[in-house]
Amino acid sequence: MNAAEQMLKFLQEDNILEAEKQLQKVKRNGTDEEKFWLAEELTKYGYLREAKDLYESLLNMYPEESELTLRLAELSIELNEDEQAYAYLETIKPDDPNYAAALLVEADLYQMQGLYEVSEHKLLHAKELLPKEPVIDFALGELYMTQGRFLEASRYYTSLIDKNEYEFAGMNVYARMAEALSAGGAFEDALPFYQKALDHKLDVDTLFGYGLTAFQVGQYPLAIQALKQLRELDQNYLSLYLYLAKSFEHEERLDEALEAAQAGIELDEFNKDLIFYAGKISLKLGDEGKAEHYFRHALALDPEFIEAATTLNKLFLHQERYEDVLEIAEQFIQGGGVDPQFYWDSAISFQYTENYKEALKQYELAYNDFKNNQDFLKDYGYFLLEEGKKAEAIKLFKRLAKKEPTNEEWLSILERLDEE
Repeated sequence: MNAAEQMLKFLQEDNILEAEKQLQKVKRNGTDEEKFWLAEELTKYGYLREAKDLYESLLNMYPEESELTLRLAELSIELNEDEQAYAYLETIKPDDPNYAAALLVEADLYQMQGLYEVSEHKLLHAKELLPKEPVIDFALGELYMTQGRFLEASRYYTSLIDKNEYEFAGMNVYARMAEALSAGGAFEDALPFYQKALDHKLDVDTLFGYGLTAFQVGQYPLAIQALKQLRELDQNYLSLYLYLAKSFEHEERLDEALEAAQAGIELDEFNKDLIFYAGKISLKLGDEGKAEHYFRHALALDPEFIEAATTLNKLFLHQERYEDVLEIAEQFIQGGGVDPQFYWDSAISFQYTENYKEALKQYELAYNDFKNNQDFLKDYGYFLLEEGKKAEAIKLFKRLAKKEPTNEEWLSILERLDEE
């Protein structure tokens, strides 16, 4: 066993002191082949600085070997030594057989720095030099995915599939194709590629993408099938539960929707969106007590969760719990940047608790936001009538009549008011 092999053995045994001794022997007396082999192995084990030292010693002896320069550039990137990486790459000239590979490394470096246009330029140049090289197609596909240029990304993934390259750099090309199409809004086109990706290799992320995409195109039974399979494979894949529950809801399987939401909450007790959704399903099932519990829980997790607050207030209004409505609304109104729904809710609540002056104030605050909302105009209009504000009421009922010219209720009110 030579010194290089002995060093690796000591590393595997976590005997760092002896490994260091063997490394020094390789540096002093090792053959070029031993140094190169050990540098490769050290890179795999994450000893990048030691690997770089070995490659540098070899480059000093063989300055024309661009493969060594390329490896040093890659290690410099891994070590966050970008300037040195650029310096290595600049020494590889266009007539060098490793020039296209250098362009790829350079493109990767520019991409990591957010210089996407420069990265694209380098990759397209490499594509000109090696038009049939799959690694360039994959790099371009990944670059365009990063930029959100999904159509262009899909073209390069298609090119890989046409070349029978179904897995690249440890990634499923069918899955990447599906993700590109789905992200670009071509959900139905994405589904067959998700299926091919899963046929090629069962993967939880791909399975979630399949289920989510099926949900987005309204294929709820397929979404349920995929997400249930995902749950069986990994019940801790928390993102699945909301979409599984919603898929059950669309299929009118409300008990199963609530069960899915509750299962998710048990695993992620701080998921306010899932908790809020459980409340909405509880309402659909007629369990107002459970719905209130979930809405309050969601608000406790996020006191600024406006949708949970307005939905809870809607429940309170239905239950004629006007003081509770005012308590919730007041918290948000005092916080500033209030949703105008709270003004409307407060107006109704003050009206029914006979605080008419405050009710009028809240109706006035809500008016600009709801002046085209027929339900609001109806509530406000009848309130004004009860308060004897005939002229103001006429204006509102005229707006209602303009929206619904054949509505006998509005026409009758206006006729009666005109006669008075």
